[in-house]
Amino acid sequence: MIELKNISKTYHMGKVEVKALQDVSLKIAAGEFTAIMGPSGSGKSTLMHVLGLLDRPDTGEYYLGGKKINSLSDDELSAIRNRLVGFVFQQFHLLPRMTALENTELPLIYAGKRHLKEKAKTEIDEVGLSDRMSHRPNELSGGQQQRVAIARALVNEPLILMADEPTGNLDSKSKDEILAILKKLNQKGKTIIMVTHEKELAVYASRIITMRDGRIISDERPVAQKSPLGAGKADAIIEGVLSKQERRARETKFFEYLHQAAAAMLSHKMRSFLSILGILIGVAAVIAMLAIGQGAKESIEKQLASLGSNLLVVRPGSSRIHGVALEAGSVTRFTFQDVASIRKLTREVKRVSPAVTGRGQLVYGNKNWNTQVEGVETDYSAIRASYPAVGRFFSDEEVRSREKVAVLGTTVARELFADANPVGETIKINLINFKVIGVLYSKGAAGFRDQDDTVLIPVTTAMYRVFGKEYIDTIYVEALSSESLDVAQDVISNAIIKQHRLAKSGEDTFQIHNMADIKKTLESTTKTMSTLLGAIAAISLLVGGIGIMNIMLVSVTERTREIGLRKAIGANNKDIMAQFLIEAVLMSFIGGISGVLLGGGVSVLITMVAGWAAKVSWFSIVLATTFSLAVGIVFGLWPAQKASQLDPIEALRYE
Repeated sequence: MIELKNISKTYHMGKVEVKALQDVSLKIAAGEFTAIMGPSGSGKSTLMHVLGLLDRPDTGEYYLGGKKINSLSDDELSAIRNRLVGFVFQQFHLLPRMTALENTELPLIYAGKRHLKEKAKTEIDEVGLSDRMSHRPNELSGGQQQRVAIARALVNEPLILMADEPTGNLDSKSKDEILAILKKLNQKGKTIIMVTHEKELAVYASRIITMRDGRIISDERPVAQKSPLGAGKADAIIEGVLSKQERRARETKFFEYLHQAAAAMLSHKMRSFLSILGILIGVAAVIAMLAIGQGAKESIEKQLASLGSNLLVVRPGSSRIHGVALEAGSVTRFTFQDVASIRKLTREVKRVSPAVTGRGQLVYGNKNWNTQVEGVETDYSAIRASYPAVGRFFSDEEVRSREKVAVLGTTVARELFADANPVGETIKINLINFKVIGVLYSKGAAGFRDQDDTVLIPVTTAMYRVFGKEYIDTIYVEALSSESLDVAQDVISNAIIKQHRLAKSGEDTFQIHNMADIKKTLESTTKTMSTLLGAIAAISLLVGGIGIMNIMLVSVTERTREIGLRKAIGANNKDIMAQFLIEAVLMSFIGGISGVLLGGGVSVLITMVAGWAAKVSWFSIVLATTFSLAVGIVFGLWPAQKASQLDPIEALRYE
């Protein structure tokens, strides 16, 4: 069944070479009970590791069931170990977080047979622990733990059972029980290879091989034994294990990886919590920062909308004589003729409204209020998005006839009328009676100015009855579209120059403000702020990712022997890497979801307590969650790769 030809194995410990095996040739028939004896350092454990496919020889040939396996890949050797070889170790190597039954099921995971749980229960029952299968290793005696290890080794029905000092840590009674189990298994046809240094154990074997200095010095057969199992069966099983169909069937399912990762996290709750906390804080920061940025953007857009869309503001400028600026309007004074000339530019201009502004003392009953009074035309309502919430706006006829009617801002209405309806009431503006015909929708504050602290009256009334002005202070112009703003600005400028017969150098005697430029500046500022806030939050998320990487590296170190065990029972590099990577991603995912909830809560709290505009968008949620998963993958990749590359022998020996 097993044949070794001139096998040698040398270990390098610094500059020292240790020849563990030297030109060893050996045949082991199916069904034999072979004991390998020798003092410490004789090479007996190395020989068993080579026989059990845990280690590769430096030179020589290894045949199993007639198939040469020297050239097989690590994944193929893992498959053969899982199906053909079972291991019983001196240190038991049971996973402390799992019950006896779960430990027994482990090889089934990597055989794609986790659903065959009854098989694990049967093996537990065979070793006499049916009443202890739900107990963890720390609740079992040494002998009971070794029985669980035997049940685990047998659950995949291997042809060969490797026992490395199986009774080394047991008392005499437990020792006899374990040996009786091994003898019984051999009588059923199981090939057993046992490493021991005790002669009283070797007598249970039908063949005793003695080693010294890496060589076989004797090979005795005290009891003749006929194999009930031919090598042909092993050969057929190997071919089946290596076939594409069976390898595909053996593939571990994603949910098994997930189950193992979750179990590992739960077994180290505090460590997992700290890892999750780092991602949680990072994602929450991203959500909150982006929410503040988005809220600020929408707040600015709302304020810009209150100014009016596609807006151009024409104002008198100042001329300069010998570098000295004269007062505003000293050269270019606007009249209704300028308004009429701009209104004729129908290809570029949609609406026009002249305006004059001044302060006014308002009185109603025993209340008074000083506010801004603005005289405008009817188009002003549409140009500046100043629509009445109650009542109406004044008409063109009222503008022409200089009617004394007023539309109040909400602040003025509140100060003069409190909760009462002001429509239809009479107020005094600079001692002149005005009838209130409407109240505007609230616009809120724009910088330090309250946009609702204003009164709108007909421009003609303001100029000739209230302020005594002959010239217009401002002309509000709405362009046909945002794309035509620049063209409209040039056309209006040319029209004013022509109307006032100004030289081209006289353009600085008036000003045309383009609201699109202001909007672009504010949007650029908001975008920069959002990017800055997002970058700060991303840094915190990056720090959380580094924390996960550190925790996973510590986890790999702590679980080195576990990794060695998993490889011994059939896990390949992909299985180990997938488990650790999924564990890192799972922690990142939990941290990401928790961070989204926390970030949303913080955003709401900021809005309630500080009054800042903060809006959580789906984009920020998707971005933060995706980024947290990416962090788990990127920072979990190295620890997972490191775990998968561990040598099973070195991992099992790790202290």
